[in-house]
Amino acid sequence: MTDAFIPARPLLARPDLAALSLEGMVPADAYRATRTMRAAVAVADIHAEADVASERIDQLLFGEVFDVLDEADGRAWGQARRDGVVGWIDLAALAPGLVRPTHTMGIVDAELPLNALVIENADILSARPIGLFETDPVTVAERLLGTPHELGARSSRATDCSGLVQQALFACGLAGPRRAHEQAELGEPIALAEARRGDLVVWLKIESGQSWTGHSALMLDASRVIHASGHHGAVVLETFAEADARCLADGFEAARFRRIL
Repeated sequence: MTDAFIPARPLLARPDLAALSLEGMVPADAYRATRTMRAAVAVADIHAEADVASERIDQLLFGEVFDVLDEADGRAWGQARRDGVVGWIDLAALAPGLVRPTHTMGIVDAELPLNALVIENADILSARPIGLFETDPVTVAERLLGTPHELGARSSRATDCSGLVQQALFACGLAGPRRAHEQAELGEPIALAEARRGDLVVWLKIESGQSWTGHSALMLDASRVIHASGHHGAVVLETFAEADARCLADGFEAARFRRIL
């Protein structure tokens, strides 16, 4: 295990501007209160920079809150409240104000993605009342088999590895950090010999200049994983031994196992 720098949770701050709640804690030229907005489209991309051609680092699902601190050229800079990612998003994808959701989407083939936040009405089918959660994240992940792998994505339409784990955890009412290094701190550490269905396995690879920090998967059973694989281009089932050999060959750290249930 290396002594690599572990990135901190992003703060809504930059040298010229920071959230008012951070005054006295981080240096900035000015501080401002955020404006609460919410996703008004099924899925909206969050980018690292104002330029839409910059790296996609996350997504916002319908109904999720985005705290806006700055705007420029039809883009908004702020923080996704559900998973804490800071970045830029199209203002047109947002609606003003906070609407208290009553349900979350519970299926993967509806107009709105899994875990979208909605208000109950006759037009919304297969939504679960908030508080009524799934019990097995692996069962949720299995519904996403074949979903395309895309870096920065985190929905039932397309996802990266940590996005798959995050969405499976959210569906079960569990904490769902966005990055692999954050997921590697969930639950309690266990050994490979103890691994069973539902355990989390993370291979860390933290390098400067990249937003992703490793590879995450869920144990399907004692010898297989389910994960969103860039190598395979989709969410797949694979033996742990195959996934482990490929990660180690690509320079990732040794796998870490976490029991989260």
